[in-house]
Parts: sequence; structure tokens; C-alpha cells
Amino acid sequence: MDELTAPTEPEAKNQLFDLQEEWTMQDMTFILFGATGDLAKRKLFPALYNLFLDGKLPDSISVIGLGRNYFPDDIFQSKVESALREYSRRAVQTNGLNDFLAKFRYCKFDAADNDSYQNLHELIHDREIELNIPQNRLFYLSVAPQLVEVITSGLNKSGINQTTGWKRLIVEKPFGNDLKTARQLNERLNNAFNDEEIYRIDHYLGKPMVQNLESFEFANPIFGSLLDRKRISNIQITACETVGVETRADYYDQAGAIRDMVQNHLLQLVMMTALHLPEKMTAKEIQKQKITIMESLRPIYKDKMEQNVVRGQYEAGEIFDTPVVGYKEEPGVAASSMNDTYFAARLFIDNPSWSGIPFYIRTGKRMAIKSTKIVIEFKNKVKQTDALPADGITPNLLIFEINPNEGISLMVNMKNPSSKQFEPTYISFSTNSEVQPEAYELLLFDAIRGNATFFAHWKEVELSWQWIQPLLEAFQENTLPLHPYPAGSNGPEAANQLLQVDQFKWW
Repeated sequence: MDELTAPTEPEAKNQLFDLQEEWTMQDMTFILFGATGDLAKRKLFPALYNLFLDGKLPDSISVIGLGRNYFPDDIFQSKVESALREYSRRAVQTNGLNDFLAKFRYCKFDAADNDSYQNLHELIHDREIELNIPQNRLFYLSVAPQLVEVITSGLNKSGINQTTGWKRLIVEKPFGNDLKTARQLNERLNNAFNDEEIYRIDHYLGKPMVQNLESFEFANPIFGSLLDRKRISNIQITACETVGVETRADYYDQAGAIRDMVQNHLLQLVMMTALHLPEKMTAKEIQKQKITIMESLRPIYKDKMEQNVVRGQYEAGEIFDTPVVGYKEEPGVAASSMNDTYFAARLFIDNPSWSGIPFYIRTGKRMAIKSTKIVIEFKNKVKQTDALPADGITPNLLIFEINPNEGISLMVNMKNPSSKQFEPTYISFSTNSEVQPEAYELLLFDAIRGNATFFAHWKEVELSWQWIQPLLEAFQENTLPLHPYPAGSNGPEAANQLLQVDQFKWW
């Protein structure tokens, strides 16, 4: 940038935070469908409570929980309190607890029953009058996928979503099952809400380290000269779990790793990693850049799929020295299942910033360790000398640890004074997970203020399904090998070969 036009430090800081200053918090009603479910108990109630402790809820807010079974308000409030005591990242405080719980009301609800919508409408209206709340309504659908269209249609027919204030809809994944069903779902949601009012939540986008990717280069100019195609050899994105299918066989055996993790989480991480900060940091500009990245993602056609994609399924093995069964022996999984529990692929983004740089992505269940991270490997141009190890010098790495711990590491080579040999050394920074807000806290806070930056825009979702669709068809036709791998391993050997042909390895 020309020196005369370069922003001063205060100007640059204002540019960075322009986006945040646009959002305001207004009194509102939070309507939670699925309030008796696991997500509400483990994540949503604790998130609301921690926002309350931090003063990040509106002055006046009505929270209405819905479920199929009847509970008096006081019993529902006691269930909320129990959830806080078990799952909140911070201890429940006596001071203020009753004020927080008093915000909650309960409504028995059947998505197929017209009277349920009438009862809900009356409760919302009564609480708005009681608390002097304008008709600002945030609907959160923590429900089975087949109920999403039913509920949004019911909200529209009953008039609950027709307000004099703002209205917003938060939808959990899965957003469709393939390209066709995703488009159908979006079209039907648009009958009740417009695109700007639909917040497609992906909790990976709520993780603080992922959100840091957005402004990392801007806030750290020292890395600006490193994060370009002339210096980077490859990028690796990993999201692995040690757990198996657990109790989710009904869903997972239909979805597999490709739908459960790749279409949403991993492709969002690809977009966030490839994102270059626009001159004006607004939600629309960031969405525009992410869409451009997806439009530049090179398709993987069926004749090239086996060279670029690896799918696998775990067999019996050991996790932390404990024997575990294979996927086909899991409760609820058919013995003939060809479902994928592991996915790896080589991607290319065909734009000037990333042309020729491979992105390797992988995800799997029953892996050796639980880890979500982004590794940027830099080109290694060091010439061989006597001070180097026999197998050469280790490439420099920039590592973003996302889960279970959060931090940034830079791997450099330092000479060992005793051996006079260069050895890899990590310069690391890690965050204190006990004081870090959880993903759902950040995302709920954004939704309450109307900040859609870290929610998936429909075009991102559509382009993700469009890229995935040929792979889904190949999986369905069983034209791509399903590689077995032992539980507790690092996945199929074929995934290692995916990088070895390019003379790289997984980090």
C-alpha cells in the first residue's frame, strides 16, 4: 500500500472493528424449539447464562422453551438450573440466578397441531406486554430435520413470524441431505423468512480460533508476507475424533463423514483459511469473499476421484488401550453398511491467491487422538549442509489448534548447541479454555445483535452441496473404494499416499 494512503494505527483499528459497531442489542423474545433436548441442556442454556453473567443479554428478554411434554414453569426453570450446574463453563452464582431463571417460560408444543401455535402466540404476546418488549423475535430450531419445514410453515400460517419488529431464524444442521433437498428446504424457509433473517448455524464458526482466522493477517502484518502462494507449499485441515458413532446410528449411517463433517464444517474451515481480509470488513464483504472461494474450488469429477478422495470405515481396535468394536458391530448399524466414517481429499482453489497450492482435508471417527487443527506448511528451500540432519531440515509450520485446545504455534529450526544440528522447535501460544467463551455463546450473542458474519450464507451452503454432489453419487454407486482402518489408528494408508505422491506427509 502506498505510504500516503496507508491507514494510521487508530484508523486501522477502527476499520477492524467497524463491523462490530454496527450491531445493537434490543429487547426481544427468544423462542427455543427443542428446549428439552440435549443441545439445549448442554450448550444453549449454559451459553445464555454466561452471556447473562457478562452483561451480554438485552435488558429485557423473554425466553420461551418448547417441548412435547408438559412442565409447569417452575419445573422447567429447575431443569434449566440443573443444566447450568452440570454444563456451564463457570460455576453457578447464587447472586442473580433467580433473575436469570425468571426469564424462562415453558409451552407444551406439537409441531403438527394448530392449537399449539395459537397457544405459543398468546404466550409470546402476553410476555411482550408484561415486560414491555417490542415484537423482536428470535426463533431457534433445535429439532429433528424433518420438523424444520413443518415449524416454519406453522409460524407463517399462525402469524407468529409476522412482527412489527425484527425476526430471525436460527437453523441447526443438517441443512438438506444433498443439493436438491437443500434447495428445496431453502425455498420453503424463504416463504416465512428472507435470506437476511435466516442464520444457518455451524458451531465450528463460533470457535474463537476460527473467528481469529478472519483478522489474523490484518492484525499481524508480520505474517502478511508469509501467507502467500510464493511461500506456502500446502495446507492441511484435520478434524478427527476418538469417539465412534455412539447413539447416533440412525442419523450417522445415513449421513456418513461426508455429510456430517465435510459439507459443512471442513469446507467452512477451508473458506476461513483461504479468506483474505477485504478492505472494508463488513459481513457482506466477508460473505462475498467466502462465496468467491467456493466458486473457485476445483470440482472433483468421477474419473479423477480415486486420485483425490479417500473414504474409510473403522474396524475393531483399541482407543487408549481399551478394545472397541468396528463400525458394523455398533448398535443400529447394518452388518452390510458401506457408510464412510473417514474422509480425506486433495483440493485446489483456482484463484490468484491460492493457485497451485493443495489443500488437504481429513476427518474421521475412532482416530488415535481428538484434534481439529489447520497446518500451513511453508516451502523448504534450504540447501544441504553438515549442520542439517541426515533426512533434511523440517519445513516451517504455522499451526492453528482449534480443538480440544486452542492456540497458535510456529515451528522453526534451532541449532542444538551440543550436537550442532538443527532441530525443530515450537514457539507456541495457547489460550485458557476456562475463560474463553464457548462457540454457542459467541454465536448466540451475534444472532441476538443481528450479526450474521459467522453464520453460513445460503450461497455458501449451496456451493458446498454442489461441490459435494458428485462425491455423494460416487459413494452411492460404490465406485470409490471403502478402505478399512483399525480404531485407534490415524486412518487408512491410502490417505497417507494421497500426500506422498506430492512428496508431503500429514502433520
